[in-house]
Amino acid sequence: MNDERPLSFDEFDEAVNPRPEECEFDRVVERALSRRGFLGGVLAMGSFTAVGGSLVPSGASAASDRFSFEAIPTSTADEVIVPPGYKAEVMVRWGDPLWSDAPEFDHATRGTAASQERAFGDNTDGQDVFYHDGHTLLVVNNEYTNRDILWGNNPDAKAASDDDVAKGMMAHGVTVVEIANTDGKWAIVKDSPYNRRVTPQTDMTITGPAAGHDLMKTVTDPTGTACKGTWNNCGNGMTPWGTYLACEENFNGYFSAADENHEVSPELQRYGVSSKDWGYGWARIDDRFDVSKDPNEPNRAGYVVEIDPTDPNSTPRKLTALGRFKHENAESVVNNDGRIVVYMGDDERGEFLYRFVSDGVYAPGVDTNPLLENGTLSVAKFNDDGTGEWLDLTPETTGLASAAEVSVHTRQGASAVGGTTMDRPEWVAANPNAPEVYCCLTNNKNRGLKPNAGGDETPAGGPNPREANNYGQIVRWRPDGGDHTAAGFGWDLYVLAGNPTVHQDTYGGSDNVNAENMFNSPDGLKFDNHGLLWIQTDGKYSNEGDFEGQGNNQMLAGDPVTGEIRRFLVGPNECEVTGLSWSPDRRTMFVGIQHPGEDGNSHWPEGGDAVPRSAIITVTRDDGGLLG
Repeated sequence: MNDERPLSFDEFDEAVNPRPEECEFDRVVERALSRRGFLGGVLAMGSFTAVGGSLVPSGASAASDRFSFEAIPTSTADEVIVPPGYKAEVMVRWGDPLWSDAPEFDHATRGTAASQERAFGDNTDGQDVFYHDGHTLLVVNNEYTNRDILWGNNPDAKAASDDDVAKGMMAHGVTVVEIANTDGKWAIVKDSPYNRRVTPQTDMTITGPAAGHDLMKTVTDPTGTACKGTWNNCGNGMTPWGTYLACEENFNGYFSAADENHEVSPELQRYGVSSKDWGYGWARIDDRFDVSKDPNEPNRAGYVVEIDPTDPNSTPRKLTALGRFKHENAESVVNNDGRIVVYMGDDERGEFLYRFVSDGVYAPGVDTNPLLENGTLSVAKFNDDGTGEWLDLTPETTGLASAAEVSVHTRQGASAVGGTTMDRPEWVAANPNAPEVYCCLTNNKNRGLKPNAGGDETPAGGPNPREANNYGQIVRWRPDGGDHTAAGFGWDLYVLAGNPTVHQDTYGGSDNVNAENMFNSPDGLKFDNHGLLWIQTDGKYSNEGDFEGQGNNQMLAGDPVTGEIRRFLVGPNECEVTGLSWSPDRRTMFVGIQHPGEDGNSHWPEGGDAVPRSAIITVTRDDGGLLG
């Protein structure tokens, strides 16, 4: 391993496109004098009660009736920890072959491009389970790969050949794999006709307002309607008609320019595209990733991608109507009138929260393609009084020339209409039992200190109440009248993460955070069938200073009725816990473990001197009971 940890995605973006040190305002006013004073004031306004307050009838069951597990303590062990009465097992790992003619993972070489293309991808993130004609299909995003691990067999942990570069490329994308339960143990089904890798070289169709626009036309596709590949897919979504939504996030870091004099346009800089990539070197083997040769290619990345896991011959669809930004996930809701509503976050410091409302109405048997091709995209504006509104992004409101430009330059449009800059909006989750929606705002060290990439101010306030926010929070809102297409909503904060053993002010967290359940940087978010909210973290695991006692990243369960939060799982060293789904009988939980040992201090899951490998684990109850 290198002695020096590589820059994170955000750190690299800010290094190549530095933000001004100060916003136009001189000083952000402190919003809170104490934890309790803060929670009793700003957060108790609007149509919600204070943090942790009830949003359903008072006769709802108490927290003790809602949880079926004993809370566990934090951990710094290089293993997965679950409560007594539960068992965690590894089901599939990075590099495991999907077909019997592909080789097993080679710890010495980390495989080749050819072997990786026929194996489970790296660094699992969003996932979902589909049940089709008696087959259980698991679809998983493979967000990125750790270069120090991927090329760790080389002396300098860098690509030594074109095949090394291609191997890294093939580790990205999406994996579709059939899984089966035999004698109580889940495993992949090799050679299933449903098994598929969707990679950065897979043919895709461009749909929606931007299809065919000049901004989408490239050397390889002069029509602007077809492209290749998807990469850096973070969270995900599932449509009511049974397709998978993969969400392209940090797409920008794979582009570079061989021409040292090439100047990247301001429009691309807004998305973090520069003449330098993160070190993957894809332009070395594919001119598409050289912006000096094909400057429009980055305009074809940063979208939600629809994949049909039941048809391995289907062509994935890039959905430009849902906007172009660093998508975290895509939470779909069928509104009372049948329209499809998709909530989405743009995961960068000071970026925005979005909503898409379809023009058409969903009903079984209708053509679903137009539903995510035609509609209205909006950005959220949160007011300090606990109310908010959705601001439509149209040529008229944004000043952009066309609906196509709104789809391609979505960030610029959101800045133009005055959306609220957020603390890195991550996963969004809609409550299946109430008309309310939650979003993880994972952290923002620049809050109140620097503007976002577009120069928008980021003052502390509203749902982003703390300067230099290292801990994060979860915001929730209820659409006016329970109508997800309504222009207005009321909001509060479900939880303000923090460390009450270190801080006694707002950095200690909200009143539903204590020494036994504290955490930082909420990221993954998903409801189970019973209405419990599962929270996964991707934060600091130093276990010292501001993060003393918080241990490794974890997964917790929250009760939206009472606000109670309990820790359910702790991951191995230096991992992120991300991605969650359930078996059709709800007796198995599938959980993603991403980038174990990213700093060189893990050999999970195989131990010894083995290469650390991201994986999907299964969690079951010893008594065979339900899990969600």
